[in-house]
Parts: sequence; structure tokens; C-alpha cells
Amino acid sequence: MIDALWGWPPPVLDPAGPYSGKVTTLAWSLFGLGAFVTLVVVFALWVAIKGPDKWKAKLGGERAILLGGVAFPGVVLTALLVWGLTLTASLTEPIHGDEMRIRVTGEMWWFRVQYLDPSGAVVMEDANEIHIPVGRPVVLELESADVIHSFWVPHLSGKKDMIPGRRTLLRIEADRPGEFGGVCAEYCGRQHALMGIVAVAHEDDDFREWYVERNERLVSAGLDITRQVESSSGSGTQGSERSTVTRTGAGANTNSGQQSGRTLFMQSGCAACHRVAGTEANGLAGPDLTHVGSRRTLGAGILPNNRGTLIGWIGDSQSLKPGNRMPSYDMLNADELEAIAIWLEQQK
Repeated sequence: MIDALWGWPPPVLDPAGPYSGKVTTLAWSLFGLGAFVTLVVVFALWVAIKGPDKWKAKLGGERAILLGGVAFPGVVLTALLVWGLTLTASLTEPIHGDEMRIRVTGEMWWFRVQYLDPSGAVVMEDANEIHIPVGRPVVLELESADVIHSFWVPHLSGKKDMIPGRRTLLRIEADRPGEFGGVCAEYCGRQHALMGIVAVAHEDDDFREWYVERNERLVSAGLDITRQVESSSGSGTQGSERSTVTRTGAGANTNSGQQSGRTLFMQSGCAACHRVAGTEANGLAGPDLTHVGSRRTLGAGILPNNRGTLIGWIGDSQSLKPGNRMPSYDMLNADELEAIAIWLEQQK
């Protein structure tokens, strides 16, 4: 996430979609206008200190003050306001209702992600990572479970507040494939600076393949939720599959190491806060771990996702992200932590 967010050029100046492109155009205009105003001020300061007496007299005259201090900023700022609102009007256009929808809920300090079907029902859950197709707008339903957060993926769109008790809508769209880092842009507490998200944009075929793989994982766990996540006419990203939901008991593991990790996961209390589809783990307080093995990061963007970081996060998350709501499981020994990490790696 750090590489995706802080590479060069800065993401706010490197648009990867039409909505962010307009924000970038406005930003460059403000930079240019700011530089021009700075030069004018510096020149006026030079005149006031070292300029000819004739120039000093004109600079301090009533006419110069009215023109330079009242008329000029009034005209420029009014023109900039009208132009900026016109330029960014598409960011607030009415939602048509046929776009792909993803619900993102801000929590202290991570993002809950839920993919919705056209009726608004949740068909798939994830955390701190969203996947979208290239070339089609996606509507994000933004909510908060606790305090005010703000969702911002600079490459793809502007920022939008996530307010408790309200649902706000934000359009994003990517015009090229890639991984784009995002952050919470509203101070939300102790670990605000470590609350990140990754947006992954896929070409149509790759997105279809990703979706099918996710559904196969759910089917293998005893769930079949192949619903049509987005219904853009003619796109057929997920085809026109119908939804059936069935649950089998435990989602059996054949590998004894995986089974050991699964047993430890359940017995250690992890299942009280986390959900893993097809198992008895149905906790809702923490991130859904059904697909945790395929995520790019852990801890809402602060760590790369691999076995070593999984072990470290489970064993001592409070040292890595102090104050987060997951306790450190330092009562588990190294072999037990590794067994749980191995099992979680398989959850893709």
C-alpha cells in the first residue's frame, strides 16, 4: 500500500480515471494561480522596500489598493469558483442505479468492504481492499461504524466523508489497470495515520477471472453466492448467474497442518470476532477473513501479507498498531502461531 500510495508522481497528480483527472486539473490550476500570486506579492514587496519612489507612491495609492486588493481577487476568485464547480460537476451527478456497487464502512482503524448485487444485498465481503473493473464507474456506499472517517483514493476520485448514521455515495473509475493506495483523510483517533486501503483495477477478463475465483472459494466452503455484482448492459462482467445460498458444516481440510491451525483459530477465540465462510467462525467485530490469504496487505495497509507478517500480527498486533481492537495473542507459542498463519494463508 505504501508503494501504491507514495510513489512518484504523487497520486493526487497522477490521475488514473476521469473523476480524479478533473480534480488534478483543478489542482494544477490552483498551483499555477498560487505561484502567480506569490510572484506578484514578492514584486510588490520589492517595490515597497527598494523600488523607485515614484513606484512606491503608486503602490500605496488608493487606486492600486482598490484594483489590486479588491477588484482583482474578487474577479479571479469568482471566476475560479464558477469554473471549478463546472469542471467537477460530474463528481456529484445523480446515481443511475445500474452501476456496480461496493459498500465501504470505516471502522477504527480499518475499512470493511462488502460487494452488493443490484438489489443491495451483500454477496461477498472483504477488508481494506477493493477490486473494480477498468473503464466502468463504480459507486461506493460510504458508511461509518464509529467516528467520522473520510475515504480517499487519490488516483481514482476525490475524497468523501464517512459519517455515523448516514450513507454517502462516491463514484470512482479507473481508466487503466493497477494498484492504487488510499487512506482515511479525516482524523479518527490514535491510529488514523495507519488506516489505509488498496484499490485494484482489473481489465474485464481479469476482473471476471478474479470474481469466479472468489466464488469458487466460497463454493468450496459450502457457500454459492454467484450473484451479478454489477449489471451494466452488455458488459457481462460476471455474466447472469443466479444466487443460491447453502451452507455445509465445516468446510473440511485435508492437510493436518491446516486442520491444526483451524482448530487453534477456533479455540483461541478468533472466531468470536472474525468470519471465515463455511466454518463456525461468524464473528462480525473484526475483518472478514474468508479471503485474507489473497490480500496484499495486513493491518489496513501497514504490512505486506505473508506468513511472517501474519505470525507477527497475530502474536503482537498491539506493538505493530497500538490501540487497535485486536488483542495480542502472546500466550500462543511459535508453532501455534505458525499453524494459524498457515491456515489463514489458505483462505483465498
